[in-house]
Amino acid sequence: METIEFEDFTRVDLRVGTVVDVEAFPEARRPAWRLRIDFGPAIGMRKSSAQITDLYNPDSLIGRQVMAVVNFPPKQIGPFMSECLVTGFHREDGAIVLCAPDAPVPNGSRLV
Repeated sequence: METIEFEDFTRVDLRVGTVVDVEAFPEARRPAWRLRIDFGPAIGMRKSSAQITDLYNPDSLIGRQVMAVVNFPPKQIGPFMSECLVTGFHREDGAIVLCAPDAPVPNGSRLV
């Protein structure tokens, strides 16, 4: 495994936000949700496409805090422009488990 310097890590802006809206994304190549996430007043709302349909439905996502990279450039995914990358871990069966704080923190909090 390649090692990195601490400065490399600090360039990745990982923030906590709360999912405020979830829509189906039928145009995605793999099953996905279109999320709208509130990262607080400094960053605001961001959109993301997330392939997390195996473990999460819209009702389980609304109000849930997630961790996302907010300083990647926007990425066009079919007809949708994704503005952040929601993070998670692959299980052995391929399902993605979201990365999130284990207690509530203010939206926009940065991973340190």
